[in-house]
Amino acid sequence: MKNVLILASGEIAKEFVHRIDKSRINENHYYLSLSQESIYGQKCMENITCLDIDPTSYMRLKQVMFDKEFRVAFVIMDKEDEALYTFKNIRKIDSKILIVLVNKWGDRFSIEDENFSMIEINELVAGSLYEKLPNVPITAKNIGLGRGEIMEVLVPVGSSFAFRHVGAISHRKWRVVAIYRNEKQILPNSGTMILPNDRLIVMGNPIVLEGIYKKINRRQGVFPEPFGRNLYLILDIGLSKEDILLQINEAVFLSNQLAKTKLYIRLTCIKNLTLIRELRIFENEHVSLLLSYKDEDILQDIDYDLSQYDIGLFLMSRNLFFKKNYKEYLYDLTRPIYLFGDKSLYNIKEAVILMSNETEMESLSSSVFDFSENLGLSLSLCDYNPEGDFEENSNIVEHYESLSRLYNFKITFEQKRANPVRELLKHDEVLHIAPFSQSVRDVSFINFLSTEVSHYFLSIRKHPQLLIPVEN
Repeated sequence: MKNVLILASGEIAKEFVHRIDKSRINENHYYLSLSQESIYGQKCMENITCLDIDPTSYMRLKQVMFDKEFRVAFVIMDKEDEALYTFKNIRKIDSKILIVLVNKWGDRFSIEDENFSMIEINELVAGSLYEKLPNVPITAKNIGLGRGEIMEVLVPVGSSFAFRHVGAISHRKWRVVAIYRNEKQILPNSGTMILPNDRLIVMGNPIVLEGIYKKINRRQGVFPEPFGRNLYLILDIGLSKEDILLQINEAVFLSNQLAKTKLYIRLTCIKNLTLIRELRIFENEHVSLLLSYKDEDILQDIDYDLSQYDIGLFLMSRNLFFKKNYKEYLYDLTRPIYLFGDKSLYNIKEAVILMSNETEMESLSSSVFDFSENLGLSLSLCDYNPEGDFEENSNIVEHYESLSRLYNFKITFEQKRANPVRELLKHDEVLHIAPFSQSVRDVSFINFLSTEVSHYFLSIRKHPQLLIPVEN
């Protein structure tokens, strides 16, 4: 049995004692000073001894503490001077007992004592008010380290985390440990799907959780949001005039299909000024030409453009994408990449996704639906598996079916025991959407002999391709 001394007065003290009574913690015995007013209002329970003393009186307090060993003393007083006198009396009687004091008077009340803990009322109230603000995470204050490693996050409608499976989002530095839905607690496994309006209890590195909170609350907008707003065509003037015009016209067409976007065209390797003058006819309030005269400065120019123009989608030729340092540089920018194909986007009516791993598929899904809907493309999810093992992708199918209902956008599922690249080549006029993952970043032409789809789908020049950044 641990003895606890409570020297109290006022409404906070009254609520504290009521909570003690409700808790029924039988391992503690409470010695409670009423401080000349009955804040308890009833006869004391078995494990509560009521004391009719004035805590500011040193002699009366000493009589109580003389023959008892108290583990902790709480000082909850209405008046500052009474709280200070009470603290000094306790410390004279016992130099090592832990004293917990409630401070309602701000910085005026200052005590330096290694066995002392002060609860700041103003700080607690301000913290509670702060957490009621929009876009502020709720963190556990008195659990674990109390540094924000346990957080509650509401999943808003339209969140990129909605309709995703727990196993596809949890990582080494953080986990979803509980989900609250319809006033019920769910202890999730990797196959549990997160729904809009779920409250997630997440645990992990506090810095990582701050980023996760922002990602969960980031709503998907009209593509290319949330990556940025505008389109950015990188164009090598060394190409034939025909190829240059084809790329510009296709970029203008795509910009017109995506509402409220502007197209910036960065021209590189400039040698033919006559051609530049001809290309000025494309400039208007929605299209701007940017010139790079030195090829070695192009990456610095792109960095500048990113800081100025809210770039959300890059467009370029496949040859430029594989140019030295480009692919790795673009991967680090975490922006979608549109690669031109032999077939033009004008006549394409279908977008195709080849099945890959669950994390990648769920990460890019919202962008896929948004892009397809805006361009009026039908959408097909193709599971081409040489081994015919389709069951392992059931979570992915469930995820896309849920988004299909949410967006009211039909999706076709195709399962076939076949080589994925051969099947993709059989498609005529399609846009191929794929995750821009680390395996794609590291691919080279030599890797096209690999059995991994991500290692060789870029060798297909027939179709235009949209690479969407995913979590790795």
